[in-house]
Amino acid sequence: MNKMIHVLKENVDIILPENGLENKLQEAENENRKLSIKLGFDPTAPDLHLGHAVVLKKLKQFQDLGHQIIIVVGSFTARIGDPTGKNKARKPLSIEDVQHNAQTYINQLSKVIDIDKTQIVFNSDWLDHLDFSEVIQLLSKVTIAQLMHRNDFNKRFTENTPISMHELVYPILQGFDSVKIECDIEMGGTDQLFNCTMGRQLQETHGIPPQIVMCMPLLKGLDGKEKMSKSLNNIIGLTDHPNEMFGKTMSIPDAMIDEFINLTTNFSIQEKQDLKSRMDQGENPMIIKKSIAKNIITQYHDALSAESAEEFFSNQFQNKNFEEKIFQPVYIVSLNHLQNKIMIIELCHQLKNDLSKSAIRRLIESGGIQVNNIKILDPNEEIELIGETKIKIGKRGFFKLL
Repeated sequence: MNKMIHVLKENVDIILPENGLENKLQEAENENRKLSIKLGFDPTAPDLHLGHAVVLKKLKQFQDLGHQIIIVVGSFTARIGDPTGKNKARKPLSIEDVQHNAQTYINQLSKVIDIDKTQIVFNSDWLDHLDFSEVIQLLSKVTIAQLMHRNDFNKRFTENTPISMHELVYPILQGFDSVKIECDIEMGGTDQLFNCTMGRQLQETHGIPPQIVMCMPLLKGLDGKEKMSKSLNNIIGLTDHPNEMFGKTMSIPDAMIDEFINLTTNFSIQEKQDLKSRMDQGENPMIIKKSIAKNIITQYHDALSAESAEEFFSNQFQNKNFEEKIFQPVYIVSLNHLQNKIMIIELCHQLKNDLSKSAIRRLIESGGIQVNNIKILDPNEEIELIGETKIKIGKRGFFKLL
């Protein structure tokens, strides 16, 4: 039991109450039953990334021990909008957006957990059917003072930044999900601490044994500053191509190596310690990052893809010869342009539509764009659409017009 608890607690930032995990595991053993472990997702963006996987991998550990994982898809709450960690309300989604994103989420969950052994529920199944008197009864169980303990609400209230009533209701609805599924443990990132503890409170008021809360740390994105988030364009997606995964991992700041070893790899504890020790002894951080990158790719693709991605990276980014790079072919007729000339900012935006025009403009002005091995510094410079033209965008974008 002690070894199992040590594994389950590894990398966990917060457990409430402090001895709750031990008590729940002992309770499940005494009653000869599985624990129900809840994780909620509001399907606001359709792609899962390594930040999501931090929590998912912890769920997988519970699943491997025979416990029941319950994924709550916020098919109702996503249509409200949770401002978690933000200073303003999040834009609510349409029903169509929710359905599309939810299906994408579910398909990608199998990258980490056994989807066949996972229970997936949609909170619209119960929240859509509450009548107004039931909503009022639910709201009566929470005070405004309790809601103001949530950091972002408190900050906005103090700064006289508007808080809409639907935002105050959101954590109550998330907590009510825990009541409906009667879960034993709710998991999330540390930014979900308040909402998860709301579940504990509401379970108690409904006469249900309160869940424990386990919060995982928030993985920082590629910039090493903000948390990994698709909206900040700083993610490594679980479905990214292996070459893209490798290149992105190699781009992380050296200061993030420990964090990536702890939260993104599945090395053994001893292997993790060995990598950190090598760093402390002055080994080139690039060598450590390559080990991390190959481990990540092996988890979400396979070992052969990891080896191939390392070879691609060495040829593409460590070989200085521009002409020997591998360029992605792009047919001129596929570009949304009818003239034989196009401004470089527009061309780059069409080739790398995951980058905003403002981001491309910054790349151009900083010398990050090359055409036929010549830096282009004017965003408005016109380029002729001629076959065999080679374009480099940033560190990882290589294109050849055909």
